[in-house]
Amino acid sequence: MRKLEVKPAADIKEISATEERMKCRVFSLRIETQDAPEFIDITERVRQCVAESRVRNGSVTVFSRHTTAAIKINENEPLLLQDMQRFLERISPRNGHYMHNDFTIRTVNMTEDECPNGHAHCQQLLLSTSECVPIIDGAIQMGRWQSVFVIELDRPRPREILVQVMGG
Repeated sequence: MRKLEVKPAADIKEISATEERMKCRVFSLRIETQDAPEFIDITERVRQCVAESRVRNGSVTVFSRHTTAAIKINENEPLLLQDMQRFLERISPRNGHYMHNDFTIRTVNMTEDECPNGHAHCQQLLLSTSECVPIIDGAIQMGRWQSVFVIELDRPRPREILVQVMGG
């Protein structure tokens, strides 16, 4: 493991500072997914939330309220999205054996419309529930090729994504 040595701050550059009062705004995005896996680019909707919040400097957290839908930052390139879909299927195949899917032995967290989705829970475990992005001068600080995705892992359905904008 490589460790950066402590030096004078010559290689550290402050790019923003604020002493304004802290604000916190939370927005709810309702999304109807159509497939699984499905990568849905919500970058522009996140930008809209940041603009609406009027936060100039701070951060935005994008959070999925679901255990079978993830939030990730990656590149929105069609062939790469296909590669990532195939990767998720190889890691945790939809038709694999999951005790979670055996309704003869499972007794916890069951609903009337329960479906076998152990693969989606396992895939989400490798992804994440949220992403956090800095805001500087009112703009989210995304790299040139970065996009924010909701990733549906289970089946088409309504999803709720929270966008929390904090700062001054």
